[in-house]
Amino acid sequence: MDRAPGLSVRVKLTLSYAGFLMLAGALLLAAVWVFLLRYVPERALIIPGSTGTTHGVFPVRSNLLRVFAPRAAAVLAFLLVFGLGGGWLLASRMLAPLTRITDATRRATSGSLSHRIQLPGRKDEFRELADAFDTMLARLEAHVAEQQRFAANASHELRTPLAISKALLDVARTDPACDTGEVIDRLHAVNTRAIDLTEALLLLGRAERRSFTRERVDLSLMAEEATETLLPLAEKHGVTVETSGDITPTLGSPALLLQLTMNLVHNAIVHNLPEGGSVWVHTSVRPKTVVLTVENTGEQVTPQLASTLTEPFQRGTERLHTDHAGLGLGLAIVKTITHAHDGTLTLIPRPAGGLRITVELPATARTPDGDGPGN
Repeated sequence: MDRAPGLSVRVKLTLSYAGFLMLAGALLLAAVWVFLLRYVPERALIIPGSTGTTHGVFPVRSNLLRVFAPRAAAVLAFLLVFGLGGGWLLASRMLAPLTRITDATRRATSGSLSHRIQLPGRKDEFRELADAFDTMLARLEAHVAEQQRFAANASHELRTPLAISKALLDVARTDPACDTGEVIDRLHAVNTRAIDLTEALLLLGRAERRSFTRERVDLSLMAEEATETLLPLAEKHGVTVETSGDITPTLGSPALLLQLTMNLVHNAIVHNLPEGGSVWVHTSVRPKTVVLTVENTGEQVTPQLASTLTEPFQRGTERLHTDHAGLGLGLAIVKTITHAHDGTLTLIPRPAGGLRITVELPATARTPDGDGPGN
């Protein structure tokens, strides 16, 4: 932003210091006049019965004023010079941290996010500002790095179906004897995967922008709908799904919260034991939050691997060797939707194998008809 030139903060502080010092000196001289000089007589007094002579110098007001006024002016002039010089030095010393903060800000605007102010010294306003700025830089650097990884992974994931489609078309064009029906079927599958990936990316961006209207939502109903929708998939994989819990009202987007629940249940079904697996979906109410828990059997998952599963395009080892490898965005979408609804997402490996995933969202007040916590 272009601004008109003005006085620097250092000059303003210097003038303020000098002005206050001059004001204090003037008040001190005024106090001397009010409480001392005004009681000095204007002329010498002759006491009746005396000889009419005085011994030594008898001060009168006019004489004192002639002596006091020049000295007072000299003192004020000294205070002005001293205030300007001392104020300039004090202002320079006080604003030195602000100069470092400004330099760091300018470096950040040029694209550098790796530097930190790291202002030494005890806690004060400037150091609180510097610490807050360092924290902001760290978060921005992590966010930019995450976005760069996401863009690179998204480009790779989108490029793969395009490359496969190009290869299939080249084969169909150069090989007249190829099975056209098979090529069409494979192109359809590749195209469907590309569309699913694009829609997942759009959903992820929508959740990150929080561009949705908040409505009253019952997570227990979302869990029942997701379980019912995915029941055929569970039967195909030989997985039993159990749903239980309380009414869990919260505020949010019904579509996004249903997508969150669908992703969790789908993830629990397809990443389960080869046969005889189980999934437990449970909702509960806490004093200020509602909780959705999805737990499943499966292979052993290390805490290190569990902590990375919510990153975009991150897949566990067992997920790369199945016909349901997925897009690698399921839990990333769950994490983004949870954060967009001011909630928390927790992934805990089960000792017997599989995962326990917990989504905790802010609860809403109970409605008059009893649809809410505390009834």
